[in-house]
Amino acid sequence: MVAAPVLEELREVCQPQAKLASRNGEHWAGRLYMRKVSLRLTRQLVRTPVTPDQLTWTMVACGVAAGAALMIPGLTGAVLAVVLMQLFLLFDCVDGEVARWKGQNSATGIYVDRLGAYLADAALLAGAGFRAAESGFGGWLSVGIATALGVVLLKASTDLVDVARARRGLAVADDEAARPRSQGVATVRRLAAAFKIHRVTNGIEASLVLLVAAVADAVTGGIEPTRWALAALAVITWVMVPAHLLSILSSSRLR
Repeated sequence: MVAAPVLEELREVCQPQAKLASRNGEHWAGRLYMRKVSLRLTRQLVRTPVTPDQLTWTMVACGVAAGAALMIPGLTGAVLAVVLMQLFLLFDCVDGEVARWKGQNSATGIYVDRLGAYLADAALLAGAGFRAAESGFGGWLSVGIATALGVVLLKASTDLVDVARARRGLAVADDEAARPRSQGVATVRRLAAAFKIHRVTNGIEASLVLLVAAVADAVTGGIEPTRWALAALAVITWVMVPAHLLSILSSSRLR
């Protein structure tokens, strides 16, 4: 078997600083701890025939399974959802690292990676709705699905910037282009960023919120904490949808 590459050499190729330093290019958990874990797994995987696309599909499966896990009542389902979302993040890091090392970057991989992000977050929130409805159908399931739709719209509005720019023959927008031209919008955006509330619409953070709620459910013997958590996620998501759209339209991202 081919010898495992040296970690420093692997890090230089697989974890370019330009990507890690980008505000939108890397999840905070990736920078904080997951990139340290992923590089060690990547070090072993680059010695095997496994392809980046296979790893990306594994990521997708973990994300969708996290939503399904929330259908399991009690702490078990919530803990399993968190574990699966962490695996989702791990494979989200590893697939790109393996692709860079093997020189196997592809449009298919990028497409499936983005599709996986949509599916994972939507599945998690739909699963939360099923959980809040106490394994049945009804109003809370609708809240979960509506929240999932809002999160998909948030992601789509961001990705559509790249689509619009590509169709106009423009380069990918940098972080500077994301700054709103309106001083008022910029101030609101800075305040929102300072409190980091928007992060809870991401599947990684949402799974942790739902785990805390599940612990509270266990203490109180009911499902109300999960319902309150889902209601909060729904409100935050649907406040963010028009706000994010306004932020895009008032910036230079489409110019």
